[in-house]
Amino acid sequence: MGLLGAVADPVEAGLRIFGVAAADVAGALDGGGEAEPLDVRDPEYIAETLPALRLLSSVYFRADVRGLDRIPATGPVLLVGNHSGGTLIADTFVFGQAFYDHFGPERLFHQLAHDLVFKVPGVRAMLQRYGTIPASPECMKQALDRDAALLVYPGGDHETYRPSWDSAEIGFGGRTGFVRLALEHDVPVVPVVAIGGQETALFLGRGRRVAAALQLNRLLRLKVLPVAVGPPFGVTVLDLPGRIPLPSKITIRVLDPIDLRERLGADPDPEEGYRLVTATMQRSLTALGRDRRFPVVG
Repeated sequence: MGLLGAVADPVEAGLRIFGVAAADVAGALDGGGEAEPLDVRDPEYIAETLPALRLLSSVYFRADVRGLDRIPATGPVLLVGNHSGGTLIADTFVFGQAFYDHFGPERLFHQLAHDLVFKVPGVRAMLQRYGTIPASPECMKQALDRDAALLVYPGGDHETYRPSWDSAEIGFGGRTGFVRLALEHDVPVVPVVAIGGQETALFLGRGRRVAAALQLNRLLRLKVLPVAVGPPFGVTVLDLPGRIPLPSKITIRVLDPIDLRERLGADPDPEEGYRLVTATMQRSLTALGRDRRFPVVG
């Protein structure tokens, strides 16, 4: 492929992404109905738009993703990741691109996201076609029942808005739901450890006290009101009015699958399973943190 062709593919892919987003906005204005979340995933769209994500991953974020061969090629599997980068989760986009490049767009793959994502026309269309679904028990059950690879972030907003100086810390906040999900469906847990996302801005803190005072959990299911510093507006609150992620190097490692019953017995205690998975992930993340010489540069 010549230089012109190499440039044209990502440009065409980017135009396709923005075209779908614009159509979704227009449909929302017209009062169009919403499809079932798991049925929106579109392998053809994924294949057409991967060149744009591939360029973003390789050039802007200098992605280093290893261990994808540890994920079973077929059947249901629970991928458990650490969450970074605020609402602009660069490591999720990098991992999604790497996953589909490795397995192909036909491999069923879903990622969980906060309900608020699906309230934003345009954004939801871009993500849903890649397999993003609401973080509800019903959606998770349906995904695993369909033999999908399901990516969950137990740390949620608590972890993704941790201060930048805690970049190498797993912060699931004691949430054991992913262990119960794996045991209920008898699927392996495959840890996915990432570093670099917390350097796409300077995250100053979660703002939990302010969020509690404003009762954001009751109104929006948010327990944080974080402040971050990044371009183009400087200071943002909950990534508003907008933020462009810094080109931090994203490093991701997929670890060996964990069979909870094989490791802990026929009827494991969820707390024990939680400790096993988080300790395994923390060891890997600590090692990645030690190898990281400079913020953003990597």
